[in-house]
Order: sequence, then structure tokens, then C-alpha cells
Amino acid sequence: MTRPAGESARRILVVSHFARQEAIDTSLGVIEHLAQAGIVPVVEAHSATELYSELDVALPHTVERLGEDCGIADCELVVVLGGDGTILRGVELARTADVPVLGVNLGHVGFLAESEKEALPSVVEGIIARQYEVEERLALQIDVVDAAGEHRSEWALNDAAIEKGNRERMLDVMIWVDGEPLSSFGCDGVLFSTPTGSTAYCFSAGGPVVWPQVEAMVLVPVSAHALFAKPLVVAPDSKLEVEVQPRDAGDAVLWLDGRRSVELPDGARVTATRSPQSVKLARLHQSPFTKRLVDKFQLPVVGWRGRA
Repeated sequence: MTRPAGESARRILVVSHFARQEAIDTSLGVIEHLAQAGIVPVVEAHSATELYSELDVALPHTVERLGEDCGIADCELVVVLGGDGTILRGVELARTADVPVLGVNLGHVGFLAESEKEALPSVVEGIIARQYEVEERLALQIDVVDAAGEHRSEWALNDAAIEKGNRERMLDVMIWVDGEPLSSFGCDGVLFSTPTGSTAYCFSAGGPVVWPQVEAMVLVPVSAHALFAKPLVVAPDSKLEVEVQPRDAGDAVLWLDGRRSVELPDGARVTATRSPQSVKLARLHQSPFTKRLVDKFQLPVVGWRGRA
């Protein structure tokens, strides 16, 4: 495809888990398809080495290395081939420049993915034709303040989980909502979740499934030793706080999207609020979220009340 005069090159970053042969083969197919359409494929610099050294061929001049030949802000879209973990890695790359992410599932559940591998040819054609729409997802801003007053800020798309680092002891925590203390108890952890993350760790921990169109935040105590320690759903402009109570020998770890960790000393306070920067996900199919739930979790719906 010839690019019209004066039109700048379209660049699309392809992210995958290149430790798997399936991911390598699939990525090469996508890269070739994009290049044939006049789009410049971009890969992470370290991935370029892994991808092409495996096949023992030189890196084609049509493929650029992220951070060397171009930056993430030069990319129109990030296409991720893999499961939810790989998609979250793509989100980490894309969010700094507010670039949308489109995932194709090569994993198991792949709840963040837009399509399955079988639909990949039509997905690439839709990308080339710019038939995708972009939706914004609420993200969490996580602030950590320790007993000495030192501050650290993080973010998460799915969830932020305060977990015990010592399996022999429970964590003692105090829960605050909008600046007011709500309850204190011992537990294995406390989870902050977005609607996007409500089908991940939140769901496994007994939290509610929240439709992505609902703007809210969720707090879920994990294995709490208390009579009142139920999941909470609060407004998107609320402030959720968890204070890890001082004790003789306890430790806690904060996990962000299950990918990044922060050690929490005793007395640390972790605050979750709505991030001022959302995450952009690209969609080709505007199917109802209910259908996604049924398909991904293989829910039994056929035959009820005689309706298909």
C-alpha cells in the first residue's frame, strides 16, 4: 500500500510473550501483514533480538525498535498478543503516552482481550482500516505513606493488593472510607479493584462483578477474621484507605496488577483514589459485557426457559 503524499507513517507496536513459539509465529504473521499494508511495525528492542535471533534472520528494515528508532508516543496503537498478564505489560508501555491498547488472546481466559486468536486476520484488517473505537477505563492511583512520612505514588488498571509477607501471621489493618474509620480486623490481605479488575483477583476473593460502564471502586478484605468484613463498592470520587497496624513481627507487600510490588512497613497507610489518567482500550466489537462474561467463564445459559 502506498502512503498518500504528506501523510506521516503509521506505527503500531506489537507486544507479545516471545518465550512461546506460538507467540513468535503469530507475531511474525501480524508484523508481515501490517508491513504489507504500509504500516510500520514496532517491537520492543529486547524483543526484536529474541524474535529474530530465534529464526536466525536479520531484522527487516520495515520493523522499528521501540526506544531506539521511535518512541511510544509515535505509535498509533499497541497490539498485544497474549493473555491478561501480557496485555497489562502492554498497558504499562502505552499509558505513559495515552496510546490505546488492543489485545488478542493467546492465553487462557484473556478477559482484557478484544478477540481470540481465531479472529486475528479480521482483527488486523480492522486495525489497518482504523475500524476500532477507543473506550476509557477507570484506573487507580495508589499512594503509600510510611510511618516516617515518606510518600510513594503508583497506579493500577486491575487491582492493588495488600498481602501478608509472612504466612505465619495475619495482617492487622484499619479500613477508612472518605476520611472516616470503618473497621479494623486481622486478615490475609485487602484488595482495591476497578470495574475492569472485578473479574480478576477481586472475583476470586469473593468480590462483585462490576460492569465496565459503572464508575466505581471496590474494596475486598481477603480471608478476614471478622464478623463485618464484606466487599465495599464506593463512588469513583471516594477515597479508600488501609492502614497496616504496627506489630512486633509482621510485614506486608503491595502488589499492583500482580506485576509490580512495593514493600510496606508496619504503620504504612495505603490510599486508593481514582487516577486522573484513564487507560485506553481499543475495541472492534461492541458486544454486551454480559456476553463476554458468559463466553469467558463458560456460564450455563442454554436451555433455560426455552430460550437459546
